[in-house]
Amino acid sequence: MRRRHGSDAGRGPRRRKWQELRQQPRRGIFLLPSLLTTGNLFCGFLALVLASQQRYTEAAISIFVGMLMDMLDGKVARLTKTTSQFGVELDSLADMVSFGVAPAFVLYSMALAPLGRTAWLGAFLFVICGALRLARFNVYAGVTDKRYFVGLPIPAAAGAVASVVLLLGTDDIPRWLGAAIAAGTYLVAILMVTTFRYYSFKEIDFARRRPAGMLILVVLGVLIVATHPQWFLFLLFFAYALSGPTRPLWARRRDAAAVAAPAGSPPALPADREPRDTTERDRRI
Repeated sequence: MRRRHGSDAGRGPRRRKWQELRQQPRRGIFLLPSLLTTGNLFCGFLALVLASQQRYTEAAISIFVGMLMDMLDGKVARLTKTTSQFGVELDSLADMVSFGVAPAFVLYSMALAPLGRTAWLGAFLFVICGALRLARFNVYAGVTDKRYFVGLPIPAAAGAVASVVLLLGTDDIPRWLGAAIAAGTYLVAILMVTTFRYYSFKEIDFARRRPAGMLILVVLGVLIVATHPQWFLFLLFFAYALSGPTRPLWARRRDAAAVAAPAGSPPALPADREPRDTTERDRRI
């Protein structure tokens, strides 16, 4: 029988962060992160308006601007220590409009409308899977590994849709291409509610020293984006969408390579964890 010692004797089960925020609500709102979240919501509404006017390219750009707002509001809230349950709920509602309803409506209006019931059911499936993805994220926030997302994040799914819209532009879409887009919509929607793990990039330290060659790679990346932004965004988001289902394959191959390392060589750390300082690197050697 386990005994509790000291101050732990009177404590109950460990509470999740969102439960503590719910039980200790704060009066008022924090202005700066809430303004960014409102900007995200505005971008989603603007995308709906532009799509109704058949300005699909501008609607896709509005979705990408909403993604930028969504990234900034969370970072600003954490840096300024202004995280609140109100902000979490408002962010989820804004994401549902900007990354769930708006991309589905833009894609339906542009490519799926002529295909009939099967196509618009795919657009609705995208919306409902996005809602389920957001609900699951809120429930398990603070419990799962922060290095990974469980299921394709809804902003990434919206980015995949918006990149297709940017790539096609205002060209006429033949029926076979519309059918392919409908199939891709079903696939992206299902990936949001799967249990595939996607890297979150939350542990990347931009303030850490990097090799000088990294600057050249960044400059080349910026040049590629400036030259062919449509193709770059399309390949980027769909490569990320496919990284979840294919992760077990390359992770197993990486583990096999680590097992096959020569005897006497230092054990390799996982690819998603690098030594944080020279002391840890010395201990490995």
